Amino acid sequence: MDIMLKYKMVILKSFFIALLFSSSIYFEYFNIGNIFINSITGLVSIYFLLTMSKKELFFIGFFIGLLWFWWIGYSFIYYDLIYLIPIILIFIGIIYGLLFYLSAIYPHIIYRTFAIFSLSFIHPFGFNWFKPEVIFINSFFGIEKLDFLIIITTLALFIYYKRVYILTLLLFAISYTQTIIELPNIKIYQPQYNISQETKWLKSYRDVLIEENLNNIDYAIKNDFELVILPETIFPLPLNKNIPLINILKNKSKKTTIITGALEFENNQYFNTTYMFKNGNIKIARKVVLVPFGESIPLPKILRDLINAYFYNGARDYSVALEPTTFNINGINFRNAICYEATTDKIFNKLDTSFIIATSNNAWFTPSIEPTLQNLLLKYYAKKYNVIIYHSSNSSKNKIIQ
Repeated sequence: MDIMLKYKMVILKSFFIALLFSSSIYFEYFNIGNIFINSITGLVSIYFLLTMSKKELFFIGFFIGLLWFWWIGYSFIYYDLIYLIPIILIFIGIIYGLLFYLSAIYPHIIYRTFAIFSLSFIHPFGFNWFKPEVIFINSFFGIEKLDFLIIITTLALFIYYKRVYILTLLLFAISYTQTIIELPNIKIYQPQYNISQETKWLKSYRDVLIEENLNNIDYAIKNDFELVILPETIFPLPLNKNIPLINILKNKSKKTTIITGALEFENNQYFNTTYMFKNGNIKIARKVVLVPFGESIPLPKILRDLINAYFYNGARDYSVALEPTTFNINGINFRNAICYEATTDKIFNKLDTSFIIATSNNAWFTPSIEPTLQNLLLKYYAKKYNVIIYHSSNSSKNKIIQ
């Protein structure tokens, strides 16, 4: 009985610390956090990560994995794989539990410090949305790797030497300045969409959605917007194969530039693509980074084919472009990013602009914290690369992020 009580206490304590570590995400979701609270909860949670036992860290990591990524199971609903949701969630929890457990496999505080820091670089199966620095995105502290290292090292020194004055080193991790970028001199319209995932891809709804898209473009034209940005795959079809619709969009683009997401089918391959219609012409930007297990299976071919055949009715992975695409609109460059890739470093390669157009379809995961976490990550990258991100999404609020 004492052993059972002990384990219950370990699990309860671990859940509390995981909740503390994740609190900035949920504060943002409920719109109740502030810069002071986020700073304190971030510091205290890192302190606990540096002091807990291996057993406790496993459960902390397990609960962090669930608190950050429980929404991943939503997407399986649309593949009629609801029975897999608990298995997937337990798997996610175990993966992050093991990562945190390994951070304490060697007891010395120096090892623990650099092991916790290294979690920022470890992305299971290429999924990079676990960035510990994000807990400080709306705090007094900076979000660079060096800032995060200073925070962890300072708290580790405080734990080891037990001297309060050591905490003054945190001053070196504070973000004192922020470069302000002026918005581009262009009038931009981002219509808000809230279409459920199950509705969006119904063939019976396709014409209704196309009409809504065209009406939004007409609104932009009528109100003298120079650019209208529609979300990812908001035309739920291979747009390049629908010549009449292409011609309509070309004609409308003589009055305003249109950025829209849709599928593309070319050479027996499917692409998740952004189309730019401008002055009667088309330029396309294919997705560069696919969502692991959503648009691609990051496993050896034999396993990839098996999973696609068994779980996805024989569907194939999407194809990708090799390099990001930049659109020039009224003399201003905008780097294109489609959903997940806007939260990866690769999309910022050879960056030739301070402006990003990011489009998403968050209907896969709403209602949940996924759009909140996505926007925190977009803010992280906006700060890291000193850019402004125009985010147009279905089923989550459009934002201009910097």
